[in-house]
Amino acid sequence: MVKISKKVEMIKKIKKFIYDNNLDGYIIPKNDNYFTEYSKINNLVKVTNFTGSAGFALILKNLNYLFVDGRYTTQAKKQSGKNFKILQIPYKWPKDLKKIQNSIIGFDPKLFNETMLSKYFEKKCNLIPIQFDFKNKKNQKINKFFLLNKNIVGESSSKKLEKISKYMLRNRINYFYVSASENVNWLLNIRGKDLPNSPVANCKIIICDNNKLYLFTDLRKISYSLKKKFKNIIFLDEKKFFQVISGFKKGDFCIDEKTCSIFEKQIIQSNFKIVKNIDPIYELKSVKNKIEINNTINAHIEDGVAVTKFLYWFKKNKRALTEKNIERKLEKLRRKSKNYLYPSFDTIAGSGPNGSIIHYKSNNKTNRYLKKNDILLIDSGGQYKWGTTDITRTICCGKVSNIVKANYTRVLKGHIGVIECNLKKKFNGHLVDKLARKYLKKVGLNYSHGTGHGVGFFSNVHEGPQAISKYNTIKFKKGMILSNEPGYYLKNKYGIRIENLIYIDETKQKLIFKNLTYAPIDLELVNFKMLNKKEKNYLFKYHLEVYSKISKYLTKPEKKWLIDTIK
Repeated sequence: MVKISKKVEMIKKIKKFIYDNNLDGYIIPKNDNYFTEYSKINNLVKVTNFTGSAGFALILKNLNYLFVDGRYTTQAKKQSGKNFKILQIPYKWPKDLKKIQNSIIGFDPKLFNETMLSKYFEKKCNLIPIQFDFKNKKNQKINKFFLLNKNIVGESSSKKLEKISKYMLRNRINYFYVSASENVNWLLNIRGKDLPNSPVANCKIIICDNNKLYLFTDLRKISYSLKKKFKNIIFLDEKKFFQVISGFKKGDFCIDEKTCSIFEKQIIQSNFKIVKNIDPIYELKSVKNKIEINNTINAHIEDGVAVTKFLYWFKKNKRALTEKNIERKLEKLRRKSKNYLYPSFDTIAGSGPNGSIIHYKSNNKTNRYLKKNDILLIDSGGQYKWGTTDITRTICCGKVSNIVKANYTRVLKGHIGVIECNLKKKFNGHLVDKLARKYLKKVGLNYSHGTGHGVGFFSNVHEGPQAISKYNTIKFKKGMILSNEPGYYLKNKYGIRIENLIYIDETKQKLIFKNLTYAPIDLELVNFKMLNKKEKNYLFKYHLEVYSKISKYLTKPEKKWLIDTIK
């Protein structure tokens, strides 16, 4: 008897649901009703086996499609190609999907916002709100929300609420619905354990112009002491949303178009006028204060020690290693820090051909032994008290070809180009992104992901609105944290990425990028003939700074190895 996989069974159930409800298809997103990038609930992986951080599926009566962005096309084909046709987003509506024009496509209104649906499906089909029950079990473990002190975050929640009140007054807003949990966390200086890799508490809040606040969450997570701290907040179960809205007087609403579901928006629109669709907290949160930056620097010193010890261990290791061995070793070294909590995302340890999968995750089937002349791409990070880290190093364990060295050096030149750029001229991510790709593009090469993403303070490792990418035009401001991670990937051969976190500081009334990450770059992979004097000086100064920050935490052999790196 042939055993049917759970994924195939789930697809069959959805197709039956499609037939039973007279639909032609059904859309499945990755996100839960909090629209977070990483969640303990992931319906997309249940159906497709795809584990990437972005994408959605379209199940039709006879065909299945999985839409992913450029980071994940190779990964999606490997994980889901058996049952799904893989298409890249952003995309032009594919020819083989044009036949669903005017078809009836179902979607869960609690899991989609209008922006996404209109972008990909508007005028292409008839959309019907209808919920398919994935029978997700409620998490039995209750993790209480907790408060962060002012000496950790640098600003009280009352001061932050004052800023929001002024914004509402200025824009004549009566009700402000904050549906992004990360923004509520920032506003109230709270955190939790509701996500697998972020210290974020799942909750939503309505702020009224009469200073009343209504917070919606699982009430079991709210302690008595927390309630006492926030006497102006009415804590309510998530299901009370409609009841609360119904009791409000007429007025104007501000919502967040990225995380306000169609279901919630329709409830609001039934009685109120929506005058703003952008949550101002994204911008406020993106600018870190001095205390947040200092705490983040401290977290990176601890992380740099762990990563440097790992790099030393890797270079001196004589036994055969698997990708899983490598993941476990790095995690073990991080855990030696008393302030380390857990990874900020699942570690990517891709050796040889696995490194060419941009967001690769090893499993029992793909886990491979490193071969003598392989290069290893290891992208990892941690959540610390108090800061979020993210670092990628590409390292070798033998001799590599001149072509690999040349491509690694081109990536390195782009990485240096970003950190050394003139922010007066290159004042947004769109302009800086070009610098990162410059040396690869000269020889007809490129990479399919952005050069850098925003990073939260003891929060999500991916945070907007700032980014270094082709399409991001948000103006850089002092205090913003970003990643600097150009790369190059040769399918089924190898992957290269060099990533440091950087922040924007000001000196002599000029904005500059500064490194947060302190760990050596593998100079054995560099073709120094391809570097100019300025780039060589940067490498020397960077490694000198790494040594000055972390050497006192290293053993004598580790120090000697690091000094040899500087030379």
